[in-house]
Amino acid sequence: MKVLKDILYKVSLTSTMGDMERAVSGIVFDSRKVEDGSAFVAIAGTQVDGHEFISTAIEKGATTIICETLPASLVSAITYVQVANSAKALGIMAANFFDNPSDQIKVVAITGTNGKTTTVTLLHQLYVAMGYSAGLLSTVENKINETVIPATHTTPDAVSVQALLRKMVDEGCTHCFMEASSHAIVQERIAGLKLAGAVFTNITHDHLDYHGTFDEYIKAKKKLFDELPKNAFALINGDDKRGLVMLQNCKATHQTFALKSSADFKGKIISNTLEGLELEINNKLIWFRMIGAFNAYNLLGVLGAAVLLGEEEDEVLRTLSGIRGAKGRFDRIAIGGIIAIVDYAHTPDALDNVLKTINGVRTGNEQLITVVGCGGNRDKTKRPVMAKIAVAESTKVIFTSDNPRFEDPMDILRDMQAGISLTETRKTLTIEDRREAIKTAVMFSQKGDIILIAGKGHEDYQEIKGVKHHFDDAEVVTEILEQMTKN
Repeated sequence: MKVLKDILYKVSLTSTMGDMERAVSGIVFDSRKVEDGSAFVAIAGTQVDGHEFISTAIEKGATTIICETLPASLVSAITYVQVANSAKALGIMAANFFDNPSDQIKVVAITGTNGKTTTVTLLHQLYVAMGYSAGLLSTVENKINETVIPATHTTPDAVSVQALLRKMVDEGCTHCFMEASSHAIVQERIAGLKLAGAVFTNITHDHLDYHGTFDEYIKAKKKLFDELPKNAFALINGDDKRGLVMLQNCKATHQTFALKSSADFKGKIISNTLEGLELEINNKLIWFRMIGAFNAYNLLGVLGAAVLLGEEEDEVLRTLSGIRGAKGRFDRIAIGGIIAIVDYAHTPDALDNVLKTINGVRTGNEQLITVVGCGGNRDKTKRPVMAKIAVAESTKVIFTSDNPRFEDPMDILRDMQAGISLTETRKTLTIEDRREAIKTAVMFSQKGDIILIAGKGHEDYQEIKGVKHHFDDAEVVTEILEQMTKN
């Protein structure tokens, strides 16, 4: 049990009514999870307004209500705390409730449109390989040392973040590497965190369905850097024209990484094949198991973050050269002379990067067959753009269903088809069923050909009408390729 007044330390209060010495058993923002003695935080979310569930929370045993607007009718036995920002208050309260674990562990947040998962995964793998106990918060999975905790969001809710950090500290972790999505930053899911540093990978058009405009999306990312403390580091991709925007008004130490421009951590691609990547970094030639210019940026970001955290550059590079990276990010599957690549590319820029990477290592004689779809109930403007990119960079393209969610898959596919000309349709097929689409791509293939299956990467499900059905791209293409080689 914690005392309410202690949990509210550093929260911006508007007014209070009731017993501030009250014991609090837990902090919740979902009325369905309220237990006796809970403090219920009413947050006006994108779907529902928590203020509408205050009476329900009290009925279920909440004894403290944190809200931006006080209810018209107050219950005398309840303590009410009015705050300026409920979402931010939740993060700060959660940090206090779990004894501010980020004061006892070095937390580094990675933000950007693409590369977040790969960067945090590489950092976690690097630190574990160097003998540290480290935590991971990512789209693919959350980890405490080597114990996996399934992830449901890119960045968990504020209470879950603090609970996980507390567990990491209790189990001896000295570092935690976490993704910070634009949604999480705006929704204050990382409020209350003390960061040792933040990394900016890049920014391209994405999540405009949520942010409304590209400027608002940029502001969301920038907010992370605006709030860094003076003793933290801010590491940005110097080749991204909006990287320097992140550093405006940022109090932390400014550092950059780049391939094209001068930077604190500068790299040069020497060779790039389907087997790996050779980089020159500070006059040293290093071979990595990863592929593509986009991964060269990720590796430089990891190197920079590790050095800024106090590690020796030579040891970091030596260890990084043996690491494979995140699941579902340019996963290479070679069976029967055919190479399948499974990648999470679900934005125009990510798809373009992956396709250009593959084309950069092709001999020109083999086919590049791309299987791609777009998610439902998400930014519709990127659908025709992704279709156009796929057709321009591939020998053949099969448009298929991704996660349609609550949309009709064929409506999504029609949006994609609108991005290509009548002439371009000759090199495309539309197959709604994703398994059949992958199977057709394999049937079209011959030895030496490359199949790119884009959009879902690490995901092992398809979300249709609110239900997640098991579906793993790597699993499916492996099964089909193996079956083909037997016949």
